Amino acid sequence: MTLAFGACEKGNKQMPRKRFSVEQIINHLREAEVLLSQGKTVGEICRLIGVSEQSYYRWRREYGGLKVDQARRLKELEAENSRLKRAVADLTLDKLILKEAAEGNW
Repeated sequence: MTLAFGACEKGNKQMPRKRFSVEQIINHLREAEVLLSQGKTVGEICRLIGVSEQSYYRWRREYGGLKVDQARRLKELEAENSRLKRAVADLTLDKLILKEAAEGNW
């Protein structure tokens, strides 16, 4: 029996991996800001929202200060940028192949 990466095995105390939506991440960050202003530590906040400190700081770096619609648009633009980079790479490769083929015919 194979398990997905991050899944719990029998006897393993590791937590299963969770995926949060952009909306959930931003809501967690807002909640964390409120708790920080009330004097809670980052460690306590992470335990309350159920994520590691590493995830909290990564989320804060990526989504800190964004509204839900802005974060959603950011993700869309990142996906489009990735698609366009692949298209440019493919076209550049095609161009190099055609250039080599043209040089070989002379």
